[in-house]
Amino acid sequence: MTTVGMLHYRKHPHSNKKAFACAAVAKMMGIQFYYFSPGAVELTSKTIWGWIYENNQWKQKQLPFPDVIYNAAPSKSKNQKAIRKKLKKTIPFTSHSIGSKWTVYKKLIEDGKFTENIIPTFKVTTVDSVINFIRTNTKIVFKPIFSNQGRNVYFIEANDENFLLKAEEESVELTINMLEDFIQHKIAEKEYIVQPFIECKTKAGLSYDFRLHVQKEGRGKWTITSIYPRVAPGTEKITSNISSGGYRGELDSFLQHEFSEKSFDIKKMLEYFSLTFASHFDSLYGNKLDELGIDVGIDQSHKLWIYEVNWRPGCKQREFEFAKNFIPYAAYLAKNQNVNEKVGN
Repeated sequence: MTTVGMLHYRKHPHSNKKAFACAAVAKMMGIQFYYFSPGAVELTSKTIWGWIYENNQWKQKQLPFPDVIYNAAPSKSKNQKAIRKKLKKTIPFTSHSIGSKWTVYKKLIEDGKFTENIIPTFKVTTVDSVINFIRTNTKIVFKPIFSNQGRNVYFIEANDENFLLKAEEESVELTINMLEDFIQHKIAEKEYIVQPFIECKTKAGLSYDFRLHVQKEGRGKWTITSIYPRVAPGTEKITSNISSGGYRGELDSFLQHEFSEKSFDIKKMLEYFSLTFASHFDSLYGNKLDELGIDVGIDQSHKLWIYEVNWRPGCKQREFEFAKNFIPYAAYLAKNQNVNEKVGN
């Protein structure tokens, strides 16, 4: 029987809806699924005190190392990282990092295939470089190279002699000296990038984007898990992330409302882009990717722009859609790993 382990820094799976969904799908497929944390690993005996779902409850048992591991969350300590590293040497992991926003941007620019969909991006080196970028583009996005869920994303706009700074629901007017101090403080803390602001708003003036969630399935091929719009809760909100108050819409009704007779064409464009981009992006990495969350916007001329690419996208309220692709893909990895061992690779 194929075994799939879900590695997470939390000790218990009781409140983890993704783990429950995976356990349910695995049971239907005749695959053994269990959840475990780094502290439950016994390297010498190659066993794990893992949690399996039986008779409507999670039970902990001593189990052998799984055939494949879903590394569902980052490690939280040096010890967890060390155990994870040792496991990865002998057991295939399903997920692999794609790097920072800057790493992704450089890969795509160097490759050249999706250049027309890429927002020009520059790594911040000095305060003056940001000021000059604002004067050239009027409206810009200023955000950390490493961030998630729309945190610490700022929109800056030249406003006569001063500048308008927006963050979440707040908006403040700054003088040139105040803005320079703000930028200096931020880049002293972490690395930032700047981009021209690409406006993507509904007819009602709400910011929105599309999340293109794609995964590999049981044949190792890319498939669309879901495509949905994420809409800001108010006209003052600058980001549409669910975690910052945005809401998830239904694709068909949203497209019909916003694009009318163009809705079918926009939907097909999103679907086609999801699969062609994922397949090509995957080829740019040495380790094969398993899942991507591609955030895109569509401007007033219906041109598609890539906002961000995520390698561990959330799937809140869509855990079973995720599991129905993930478990077959994990089984595919396990099967191919066994084949490779037999031929001596």
